[in-house]
Amino acid sequence: MSEVAKSKKVAGNTKHGKKYLNALAKVDPSKKYSVAEAFALLPEVSFAKFDEAVDVSFNLGVDPKHADQMVRGAVVLPHGIGKSVRIAVLAKGEKAKEAQTAGADIVGAEDLIEKISGGWFEFDKMIATPDMMVAVSKIGKLLGPKGLMPNPKLGTVTFDVVKAIKEQKLGKVEYRTEKTGIIHVAIGKKSFGAEKLRENFNALASVIIKAKPPTSKGTYLQKLTLSTTMSPGITVDSMDAMVSAGLA
Repeated sequence: MSEVAKSKKVAGNTKHGKKYLNALAKVDPSKKYSVAEAFALLPEVSFAKFDEAVDVSFNLGVDPKHADQMVRGAVVLPHGIGKSVRIAVLAKGEKAKEAQTAGADIVGAEDLIEKISGGWFEFDKMIATPDMMVAVSKIGKLLGPKGLMPNPKLGTVTFDVVKAIKEQKLGKVEYRTEKTGIIHVAIGKKSFGAEKLRENFNALASVIIKAKPPTSKGTYLQKLTLSTTMSPGITVDSMDAMVSAGLA
């Protein structure tokens, strides 16, 4: 039985539909595609009628149980991710005025914290000035599980609220290793086209590859997979990804 046939059989056992199986047949499971090949193939294996998100999965040779091997950060993608971002800013005085002028969707201090304490979460990102972090800690247990807790390492705890808001509006995405050592990040929409998606991919791949922890042993970038919301995954050659990102 061929590798493609085996993949079809496995997919069939999970009750995938005909369209998925037809798309799966176009992907060689034994091949590691170059970045250019992967993005060229992506439209052929994408069958959903809506404008799907394009996702990248980095399987890293790290153990996130150790704090010094946690890979986490944020990067502004050149073309954003095709999604409007609702931004809440916790600030007072002049910084609150700056945030409003810069386009924050909601700005507040203790009043906003009280609103969130009551269960209001109509925002996608939160930015806070350092002097507000003691107050923010009161709602940390609410923000944390939703991935909304401001973090200085991600640029969301800062007095430069104008810059932080601009970056979020331009398409700043966060990345973080899961328990299995995998990072999943959306890099745009199918409608972006191959060139813009590749540029977003290169920006993301560059920072993640550079973020290799000194304590990580063995192969760092173990597997790289490209897919849309509904499509099967396309395995990307790790060395070619480094070349594409300008790192080799």
